[in-house]
Amino acid sequence: MKTNRRCRALLAVSLNLMALLFSTTAFITTHWCEGTQRVPKPTCGKEKKTNCLNYGGNETANETNQNVVHYSWETGDDRFLFRYFHTGIWYSCEENINAAGEKCRSFIDLAPASEKGVLWLSVVSEVLYIMLLVVGFSLMCLELFHSSSVIDGLKLNAFAAVFTVLSGLLGMVAHMMYTQVFQVTVSLGPEDWRPHSWDYGWSFCLAWGSFTCCMAASVTTLNSYTKTVIEFRHKRKIFEQGFREEQNFLDQEAIKYFRERTEEERAEAGDLRLQCLHSCSPN
Repeated sequence: MKTNRRCRALLAVSLNLMALLFSTTAFITTHWCEGTQRVPKPTCGKEKKTNCLNYGGNETANETNQNVVHYSWETGDDRFLFRYFHTGIWYSCEENINAAGEKCRSFIDLAPASEKGVLWLSVVSEVLYIMLLVVGFSLMCLELFHSSSVIDGLKLNAFAAVFTVLSGLLGMVAHMMYTQVFQVTVSLGPEDWRPHSWDYGWSFCLAWGSFTCCMAASVTTLNSYTKTVIEFRHKRKIFEQGFREEQNFLDQEAIKYFRERTEEERAEAGDLRLQCLHSCSPN
């Protein structure tokens, strides 16, 4: 029993640790959602010769004279670039079409004013989710390595299960609120940011993977708790049943002993009476 209980506790600790690592990674990365943004092609110049609009003529003069009318044969999507972007809870980063690298801006500033409160609630829920995971992980480690008795281990096990379940619920709410805020920002966000196409990224998958590991850890912990309690009750029932049988056996032995003792005493008393009658009778 002790070995099985230790294996279940070790499995719960491992799942909780995975949930903690996944949630922390997702919280600090910027790949919850990713896709492309359609932006106008820049004007070709001395430093940029590709993926740009070439209006012909003297490029230097065209760049300096704002009154020159520019003509281009490119129409439709040919006039636009599709730059890659990725967004997290804190920042949204997009490809820099004028230079190498990326440029990032705060996603909190990009969100519409009506959704900022929901976004902050999502951030607070994510922080609480991670904190409760840390508390649950600490209690599981105490139960696994430092519990002096089975009763203390069961108490730690119960508290760890409660904290882990609460953290999982908070994580689920936080992920759903962020998804809602992002979808509203796609429709009502700044014009220069709105995605042309987008999908969920690996950070989003990590966040929900963390939730899955968290709930699996809580179920494993509750399972360990209930199994231990059931085993204790079963052993107690067997002990009480054996104690009753032993008590009944002892009672029967005691009754038999007292009966035999009483019969012997009666026989001895009868013998004494006979001896007394013989001794007291005249010759």
